Amino acid sequence: MERKIRVLLAKPGLDGHDRGIKVIASALRDAGMEVIYTGLRQTPAMIVEAAIQEDVDCVGISILSGAHMTLFPAIKQKLEEKGAEDIILFGGGIIPGDDIKALEAKGIDKLFGPGTPTEDIIKFIENAIAGRDKKEEIL
Repeated sequence: MERKIRVLLAKPGLDGHDRGIKVIASALRDAGMEVIYTGLRQTPAMIVEAAIQEDVDCVGISILSGAHMTLFPAIKQKLEEKGAEDIILFGGGIIPGDDIKALEAKGIDKLFGPGTPTEDIIKFIENAIAGRDKKEEIL
């Protein structure tokens, strides 16, 4: 039996709006993934610690507070510091296009804007995990 994809979803910072991430969580569960939602007001350290403890394949972050240029790189850095850089980091929220490009250039795997179909997020996760697993087989 093939192991299910494990996804940790989190809301870092002071943003209190979690309807969108709950929709994503439901869609990922419906697609057969295991989803761990850590809830609101998480710090980057808390998110990374939970990701490692839960042995997840990827971490999805929702940021609507405007702190995306600080929080995404902080989470990426903490993953690297803990030796967990193989965990795929993606997210979404109200993020200007130039900021998306800058964050993806800094190693954030993928960022989605408002209104992205959940199917696009599911396909991204499945393809990213398949690509990562293929690289690990070669090594």
